[in-house]
Amino acid sequence: MNSPRRVTPPTALALYARSRAVPTTLAAFVCAALLTFWVAGRPDAFLDPYRRVPLLSLAPLLASAAIGLSLHSYARDLDETAVRPWWPRRLAHLLVLSALAATVLALAVPGQAQVFGSAGMVRNTLGAVGITAGGAVLFGARASWMPTMLYFSAVYLSAASPRMSGETILTWPMQTGPQTGAWAAALALYVLGSALYALRGARPEGPRG
Repeated sequence: MNSPRRVTPPTALALYARSRAVPTTLAAFVCAALLTFWVAGRPDAFLDPYRRVPLLSLAPLLASAAIGLSLHSYARDLDETAVRPWWPRRLAHLLVLSALAATVLALAVPGQAQVFGSAGMVRNTLGAVGITAGGAVLFGARASWMPTMLYFSAVYLSAASPRMSGETILTWPMQTGPQTGAWAAALALYVLGSALYALRGARPEGPRG
């Protein structure tokens, strides 16, 4: 008789990635990058870099929403009673996914960094993730994308106003790329959101359906 096959149990890292929907998050990054590369490579977008402005909002929104959903914890009580503190794990989770999203989306935008290119994409991705991480702390992982969507939509609709066009701190998602004020605002949001999530974690929610 054949001996039964031994089933290798999944590693702790694999279980963690599965519980936090990391494979789905990575797939979302790839889809956002492919869409960005296809649209940004069109002749009209290549000749007129301003046509990439919607991409610099849409792609970071998609990536940050995917990251926000991965911040959900199924066993918050167990996390809080663990022997080792969870904040380093939460911070590492957010930093790794942020770096992957920013790198993949930046590589998908051809052209110079000064004209709605890779620099603007990295900045917007980090800023969007920061807002989303803060949203996860305040509203829960499932609704973490809502503050980012509201802010980006408001900025996109108001950026054409002469009073708002020069405000790089307020309209940082719509800036071309190298503006100091825009980078300062985005990085401040990222640091603040990451610190809040690392220390507090996502707001507890009911079980997913």
